[in-house]
Amino acid sequence: MLAQTLEKRPVRSGFILGAITVLGFAPSSVFLIPILTCALLFFLLHEETAKKIFLISFSFSFGLLIAGTSWIYVSLHDFGGMHPVLAIFATILLSATFALPPAIIQALLAKVVPSPHRRLLVILPIGLALSDWCRGWFLTGFPWLSIGYSQIPISPLSNYAPVLGIYGVSLACACCSGSLGYLFKYLATKEINPNWKVGLIMPTLILCLSIALAPIKWTEKISQKSTTVSLLQGNIAQNVKWTPEWLSKTMMIYLDMVRQEKTDLILLPETAIPLLSTNVPEWYWRALREHAQKNDSHILLGIPEKSEEGKFYNSVLHISSDKTNRYRKHHLVPFGDYFPMRSITSVLLNALSMPMSNFSSGAANQKPFDLGKQILGVDICYEDAFGEEIIRQLPEATVLANFTNDAWWGESFGPQQHLQIAQARSIETGRELLRVTNTGVTAVINHRGHIITRLPQFSENVLRAEIYGRKGITPYSQWGNLAFVLLSFIIILLSLKSRPYWSKTEKR
Repeated sequence: MLAQTLEKRPVRSGFILGAITVLGFAPSSVFLIPILTCALLFFLLHEETAKKIFLISFSFSFGLLIAGTSWIYVSLHDFGGMHPVLAIFATILLSATFALPPAIIQALLAKVVPSPHRRLLVILPIGLALSDWCRGWFLTGFPWLSIGYSQIPISPLSNYAPVLGIYGVSLACACCSGSLGYLFKYLATKEINPNWKVGLIMPTLILCLSIALAPIKWTEKISQKSTTVSLLQGNIAQNVKWTPEWLSKTMMIYLDMVRQEKTDLILLPETAIPLLSTNVPEWYWRALREHAQKNDSHILLGIPEKSEEGKFYNSVLHISSDKTNRYRKHHLVPFGDYFPMRSITSVLLNALSMPMSNFSSGAANQKPFDLGKQILGVDICYEDAFGEEIIRQLPEATVLANFTNDAWWGESFGPQQHLQIAQARSIETGRELLRVTNTGVTAVINHRGHIITRLPQFSENVLRAEIYGRKGITPYSQWGNLAFVLLSFIIILLSLKSRPYWSKTEKR
């Protein structure tokens, strides 16, 4: 009955399935939903022409992105000042653009492999995982809502993350969906197929291997002695953050919060001080340095910088008693941190109330901060969505830290989804992760991706915790996404050359 309903309007069904898939991600986090919706998607696709597969795949991905990234509209309209019609158009355009890679990949693979059985069990799952990977670099990358994130951190399939990264988790998830789709095909057609049990064997093997990976300790503590941290959540509303009236107040809020802390590490969020570092009064820097010296603390804060060459950077400064180091954001967000082709997009820039939208990119390989007790791997905001960039600071980094300002997304799903992405980075690297934000979600995440402690959103508060640095390196930290990509293409090649034992049941 369900199969017949879906097949009547497959393109519309694909869109609905994509929208439902959002429930698998934070904040709902029902991780079984994406496995089921992808199984139904594969069932719709496996016997279709390449053209129809393109349309249905595009519809699914578009439904997933448009339903799951409503925060784009919030940031553009509510805080960027864009007209509602233009904000809706921009959100639709972005979702449609990044729905293209899945549609193209699935259509091309279907053209190469016409066998419905092979499509269900191998090609469509591989295509979905490769699509997630492609979205991670296509047009500078938008890996948001990759299927693997839906399994973080409680699904057994998350155990693949330290080995193959988040796209390996996507692959495991998609293979389970393909097998389930194979069972749907058997039940829907009531086909006399003695090999229908293949649909049970593959997910069982995937699950068993995942369970076997669970007890492996890829990393270990560098010491049994903890490091104390304070994460400062100032809760400065985005609509007043950059106004002159709030500048002095914001600076004093954070300075007063810093002065209350005596921990080893004191972290302030991205652009905590809404002023160029060169324009900050010397007395303010002196007060921070004196506090660091008095309490033997290390203070790290987000602040915009202007270099001697006149370039602007979104930076994190490390302030201690005797030195100041910096990290400059490398992976910038188009139309957020900078506007590409400014001669063309200057009209759009003038229509938005988005301060500091002309940043330059920092160096690709920057050393982590040596803080004595810990070596801190730093990234800013959206950078933590790119696992292969985070591992550049490993194995030196003993702890990771993400400095962000998710206030741009208001009360949407965005901050919760971003937290889930950070949890994936912890699992991939086997490191504890400190996440300090302006309005939330500020949290401390352990090396297994579980939240140790967190602050409620939209509250002015300090999160205090004890953390443990870790040494060692996971397979993913060594190989990056290369292992996943090679494995995917090897499986595709084997499926083309081999003769599967269920082939006798296929139509010749």
